[in-house]
Amino acid sequence: MPTLNKTWTAISGGQHTEAADSALRRLRIALTVFFALDGFLFAGWVVRIPAVKARTGASTGALGLALLGVSAGAVATMMLTGRLCRRFGNHPVTVVSGVAMSLGIALPPLARSAPALGLVLLLFGAAYGGINVAMNSAAVDLVAALRRPVMPSFHAAFSVGGMLGAGLGALVAGRLSAARHLWLLTALGLLVSLIAGRALLSRPAPRAQAPAAAEPATTESVPGRRAAAARPAVPARPARGGYGLVAVFGVIALCTAYGEGALADWGALHLQQDLGTGAGVAAAGYSVFALAMTAGRLGGSLLLHRLGQTRTLVAGGVTAALGMLLGSLAPTLWAALAGFVITGLGLANIFPVAVGRAGELAGPNGVAAASTLGYGGMLLGPPAIGLLADHSSLPVALTTVAGLAALAAAVAWLTRGAGIR
Repeated sequence: MPTLNKTWTAISGGQHTEAADSALRRLRIALTVFFALDGFLFAGWVVRIPAVKARTGASTGALGLALLGVSAGAVATMMLTGRLCRRFGNHPVTVVSGVAMSLGIALPPLARSAPALGLVLLLFGAAYGGINVAMNSAAVDLVAALRRPVMPSFHAAFSVGGMLGAGLGALVAGRLSAARHLWLLTALGLLVSLIAGRALLSRPAPRAQAPAAAEPATTESVPGRRAAAARPAVPARPARGGYGLVAVFGVIALCTAYGEGALADWGALHLQQDLGTGAGVAAAGYSVFALAMTAGRLGGSLLLHRLGQTRTLVAGGVTAALGMLLGSLAPTLWAALAGFVITGLGLANIFPVAVGRAGELAGPNGVAAASTLGYGGMLLGPPAIGLLADHSSLPVALTTVAGLAALAAAVAWLTRGAGIR
């Protein structure tokens, strides 16, 4: 225990010893596993939505209302998880939320009606909201300790997990019932939570670094590693008009997260119901979307370096808008899948750039505000799609994703001189 305490004291003081670096690497791996698990379980649920819809006999509109349970549960938990993290620590709350989400995914196949489905999705959504807040809070601590911008790698792990979860769903859709598939995910989720959770709970969260100006990093402090670039101090308050710009970036995040949530919950049903594909092929639709998101995020740093923030946001929004028009209105399966891929590439980096810029303007409060709006778009979008589909059709309802992506591009362009580089 004394050795462990010295290790984390060195980290919190900015002194990177070999033991401290090793501890941080293990911590990063454990957190990456939880991000991947989150994406894996969520994708496993969304690809079985058509089967659960058939089992409950719900109409499209009733299913949309039932899906609101995920939104309500997640939003309610996000409001409480911050206090739980402050009281019990980010790591324990992450592990407990991972276990809860693994158990919650087993519940939807037990529902026999749309109202019952809404209630069980309330529990599943509560766990989903909890793990997202807790693991992101833990990741923020780790990024500060590492002094390197590795946050995109965690979100890429979420996308990889989503791709694997959807891919597994496509493989077993014709072989296993929705109940057996989701119960299998429960077992896998509990096993992964146990293994990664032990690694996470064995190491306390590193404390935030002192400001760079007070103790600049040097090459001697980290043997064999390039010195970290000096970072500007986070403003205690945003510049004049900064709060309005934080709200603008929150709107950009909302517009694009709306599309991610819509494709997650309605993409498979669109392919199966409107284009007549089988359950396995329909499940693969979200998988190719998740793969495109992953590729886009892995290349996000290079894209930002070459294009800058404004062009990245505008190009991403326009690309996603065109891709979703193709994906929602195409008369053939392969054209629709191509649209999903284009949409994923376009959306991949808009949310991280918007939230990151909000943080530069107003620090943690800016990140919290923009993230809350963004998650609101992701969680409230699917029910909105369901209600619109009931009054028109699902393909027409999905074109709203294109409209909001185009709106995000327009807002980014109009605010280029004030808030985006």
